[in-house]
Amino acid sequence: MFFKKRGWKAFAFTGALSMVLAACGSDDTEMGTVDDGNGEAPASDEVTMEEYNWQFVTEEMPGQVQYEYAAKFADLLNEKSDGQINIDVYEFGGLGSEVDQVEMLQNGAVQFAIVSPGFTGGMVAEGQVFALQFLFPEDLEKTQEILNTSEAINTKLGELYEAQNIKPLAFFTEGAMQWTGSRELRTPEDFSGFKMRTQESPLIIESYKAYGAAPSALSWGELYTGLQQGLVDGQENPIFFIEDARFHEQQDHMTISNHNNYVAMATVNPDFYNGLPDDVRALVDETIEEMRPIVFDMQQEMNESLLDSIIEDTDHPTEVIELTEAERDAFRELALPVREYYRNEVVGDEGREILELLEEEIAAHE
Repeated sequence: MFFKKRGWKAFAFTGALSMVLAACGSDDTEMGTVDDGNGEAPASDEVTMEEYNWQFVTEEMPGQVQYEYAAKFADLLNEKSDGQINIDVYEFGGLGSEVDQVEMLQNGAVQFAIVSPGFTGGMVAEGQVFALQFLFPEDLEKTQEILNTSEAINTKLGELYEAQNIKPLAFFTEGAMQWTGSRELRTPEDFSGFKMRTQESPLIIESYKAYGAAPSALSWGELYTGLQQGLVDGQENPIFFIEDARFHEQQDHMTISNHNNYVAMATVNPDFYNGLPDDVRALVDETIEEMRPIVFDMQQEMNESLLDSIIEDTDHPTEVIELTEAERDAFRELALPVREYYRNEVVGDEGREILELLEEEIAAHE
């Protein structure tokens, strides 16, 4: 079960695990047999798996998607291994900033991390493909299917991250991105001079310049105060994050724009991962696969229910605007040239090939 701070209701997952292993399948972890001189007889002692203690860092807090993903992943592995695999899960700031966490993953100080490509755009420029607005389908199920199966993402982009000592195990959406603002955001003209908070991503910054905004990179840990003090006029995030971080308390308007998806990566240190015994690595892989539908259901429930919480919050009233398709088209038209900026200014041949293949894969799903 998952619980959100400040009364997050219990979140139940349907179905049971496809398999719960009593042992891990290698010669070291199964009960064996011995020859007593008269044929085989049961071994007197069971050889158990070595005990493992790992660390998993996230960019979010308890009750938010990334943290709850890591916590569920840890629970499943602990159960599968009969308590021999123990994972400590850290919330945002528990072991440093987003940049600190990535560096710890790279040098093996932590084993697992959930990483947002937006925070690694300076390291793997091609990862900024996720910042391209109006690229993925508005249908989240189609988007998640693309993230699960895309060769462009899982193979070609994954190899570029692995070259930086970050191995993506899975990509998943945390929900559609929405805008909040100190004023109504319904047309590109509304963004004129608007101080939009962004991640440290040149492509995200370029996307908002295309709308006429004045984008400014700011860590989310500083964002609430930034909105409160007027350092920035607005921001983008999935609904669950807007409500849980209380950003809507400082914003008069929220626009349901669905202009992009917040994509995160469940990652592992590749040296650590490749050094695991085959049976232990197989458990990790199996659990990653089991988490795919779990995290999709998790984000869907959170985003739907917390939209209601924002609408019903009479102490901090927020006008919720849902863009029409025609209004979205006005932004889509301005967003398309940013793809050329990605191709010509951000990445080289590999990045252009990734985007071209990804566009083909998206078209096939639509």
